[in-house]
Amino acid sequence: MDQMQPGVEIGLESPLQQDVVEMIEALDSYLASLYPSSSNHLAGIDSLKAEAVRFLVARIDGQAAGCGALVPDPRGYVELKRMYVKPDVRRFGIGAAILRELEVLARKENHTCMRLETGVDQPEARALFTRAGYVECCPFGDYGPDPLSVFMEKIL
Repeated sequence: MDQMQPGVEIGLESPLQQDVVEMIEALDSYLASLYPSSSNHLAGIDSLKAEAVRFLVARIDGQAAGCGALVPDPRGYVELKRMYVKPDVRRFGIGAAILRELEVLARKENHTCMRLETGVDQPEARALFTRAGYVECCPFGDYGPDPLSVFMEKIL
């Protein structure tokens, strides 16, 4: 992985900003091109503004470049949702930086386990999570077995 691009700022923001909404819509379109709707487990934008959700945005020169969210689950873990980096700024370490910041937030809020669901046709995402110490696990929460899904977790 390359070094993170200079000038990248990552912080807690609202998912309802127009440039962030457009980024999430691009993510939805990308995922719809890879998987049938029954295998797309998308958190809606409105659910991302819930009080307990932590939503991070990475910006380059003020422009939204990536995002990720932590969604606490009452069953004792926090789920990583809506992890995305725009294609034109990939390979600059932005995804890894967002993931690190989300883990810092999770630890600060006393979460000890982070889980995620990603797809079999997203090898770059799976590689990012593996490099960060995530390991495959069984379906969790409300997910059922799905041959197009990969479930991962990390003990913090």
